[in-house]
Amino acid sequence: MADPTGDRLSSRNDLAWAIAIGGIGIVLFASLLLFAWHYAATLFLIFAGMLLGVALNAMTNLLGHVVRLPHALRLTFVCLMLAAMLSGVVFLGGTTIAQQAAVLSDTIKSQLVNVKAFLEKNGVDTSYFDLGNQAATAAPSTSPATPGAAPTHNLPSAGAIASSGGAIVSQTLKLLLGTVSAVGNFFIVLFLGLTFAAQPSVYRSGLLFMMPVKYRARATIIVDRIGETLERWLIAQMLTMAAVFLVTWIGLGIIGIPSSFILGIQAGLLAFIPTVGAILAGLVVVLASLASGWVAALSAFILFLGVHALESYVLTPIIQRHALDIPPATLFAFQILLGIVFGIWGLALALPLMAIAKVMIDYFKTDKPREAAA
Repeated sequence: MADPTGDRLSSRNDLAWAIAIGGIGIVLFASLLLFAWHYAATLFLIFAGMLLGVALNAMTNLLGHVVRLPHALRLTFVCLMLAAMLSGVVFLGGTTIAQQAAVLSDTIKSQLVNVKAFLEKNGVDTSYFDLGNQAATAAPSTSPATPGAAPTHNLPSAGAIASSGGAIVSQTLKLLLGTVSAVGNFFIVLFLGLTFAAQPSVYRSGLLFMMPVKYRARATIIVDRIGETLERWLIAQMLTMAAVFLVTWIGLGIIGIPSSFILGIQAGLLAFIPTVGAILAGLVVVLASLASGWVAALSAFILFLGVHALESYVLTPIIQRHALDIPPATLFAFQILLGIVFGIWGLALALPLMAIAKVMIDYFKTDKPREAAA
């Protein structure tokens, strides 16, 4: 005969154990979220390096279909080819790019002023555009003028000179630190990408080794599918970016828009960010075209619509039909969410992150129930 007192004691112990395990799991999950939130920039930087490694590995594998060479030699050839292309752009068109970038910056600034004046003329309040002008306009009012009095030229005090010098030094340090940070991030991504692409099997085996033995087979399937999906998407994305760059550059050159080459480069680079990148590129193109007249601006806008249609309805269905299949509204909402939470990193890397999530969801929706039924 079973002892009811012992059964109740065993049930209480099981309940206490379940509560303790659940509490530990919640604390660990909350700690993981807090860690990811606090070090989001570093995690995105590492993820960008992994994407670069996947892209280099994909190009190396494509080269393997043409020439039968070891992986290291093919990767070296791919890196040398990319370095030669980048060096050619810098040395052959570096001066042109710098000149067009300066002209483009001045053009966009002047057109923003014209747009602001146009809005004010039509009764639209644009006071929120005034960032530093209020202090400049308020400065003369601090010293009231006396009618008939000669203007006085007061020398700045030592404190004012010291504060101005401190502000100049502070802004210079911020600029230097920002430049060093950007260059450092670039080399970190480059180093991670090269190391991941040099020995992809080593990192794949190490990642699978950290998984529990009973889940290792499932983890292998998921990791391989994520790698294949990202490789196909990155190759398709590079082809799309190249096509957008060429069409935008040639089209703006035919229209007669200055700085067409740098505008084509920015349109091609922003094509990496779906939807949002196309909108930003079109806005920059239209603003830069306003300086050449309304006919040129209208022609540039029509060209932007054509490029967007080419990207959305021709290149994406043909090139990326085997890469990703994510509804545009879902992708746009996810981009906006990550952009608001994590800034430019979340906006730029939203699509590959969503691709990884989609691979995992598809596996658990299809393959796992099939394994359970078998």
